[in-house]
Amino acid sequence: MYKSYFKRLLDFLFSFCGLVFITPILLIIIIILTIANNGTPFFFQTRPGLNNKLFNVIKFKTMNDKKDQFGDLLPDSARLTKLGSFIRKSSLDELPQLLNVLNGDMSLVGPRPLLVEYLPLYSKEQASRHLLKPGITGWAQVNGRNAISWEQKFILDVWYVKNQSFLLDIKILFLTVVRVFKRDGISAAETVTMSKFTGK
Repeated sequence: MYKSYFKRLLDFLFSFCGLVFITPILLIIIIILTIANNGTPFFFQTRPGLNNKLFNVIKFKTMNDKKDQFGDLLPDSARLTKLGSFIRKSSLDELPQLLNVLNGDMSLVGPRPLLVEYLPLYSKEQASRHLLKPGITGWAQVNGRNAISWEQKFILDVWYVKNQSFLLDIKILFLTVVRVFKRDGISAAETVTMSKFTGK
């Protein structure tokens, strides 16, 4: 019952109320990023969701588009702005995904939506992470986020798929708030983003 109906109802109510409550904060961030990023406060990217269905995830843009002499984007560490670093460390960049939740493409809690290019690299067990809607936060996020290995992250994602419940989701949401304030696991050691997944 919870997985099929109640969770979607909670997702809709919490995301709607959340968006209403934080609208002033969102407007301030939008204005600041519009100025800082020359008119581009949002970042859109196609990600796989439930049953590998593709959708556009929306986040606040924390990196500029600076390129090298050959027209290629500079490394993430060179494009992450000071403002973007603050927004990322405080997890404010994830707030626009409440729109994805409201639209039904995501859930508040679930495995994080990863890159489309990873789909053919998953083992059968790892691919089961797509049996649920992706989430803004998840079991892997409250147990290390980007500071743990891909293998550990997928083990945690698959465990969540098999053990999803109302009480577990409440626990994850509570721990997410704690992790955000403590700023735990924002990135892997000596990197600003998680290294790419290359296979099993």
